[in-house]
Amino acid sequence: MNGKVNILNWFEISVTDFDRAQKFYETIFDIKLQVMQFGAAKMGLFPMEPGNGKLSGAIVKSEFHKPSAEGVLVYMNGDPDLSVALGKVIAAGGSIMREKTQISPEFGYMAVMIDTEGNSIALHSNA
Repeated sequence: MNGKVNILNWFEISVTDFDRAQKFYETIFDIKLQVMQFGAAKMGLFPMEPGNGKLSGAIVKSEFHKPSAEGVLVYMNGDPDLSVALGKVIAAGGSIMREKTQISPEFGYMAVMIDTEGNSIALHSNA
């Protein structure tokens, strides 16, 4: 792998209603997205520390981004307990596809939600 630690370094979640999606993700994770325009694409960057080697991503609205509940499944960090974020999903306009489920004692827990744009997004936590 040419010395690369992580094969994945960025993700984009497609949205059709940017403001609605921004409110959804800011609500369930209790964060603020950094909004920027990148050409014709409007992006809401998740909090990150540039240069630290950790994965981050954004919600993106453009003609090339089409929300879907099928395809790639992104796991977002729900630490310390994904129940907190999962408990906010329905009130924020999303739905729960799979409740909190233990993967194994070593790998923690996961759940799958449908965001306000129709994307399947997984949550992961150690507790």
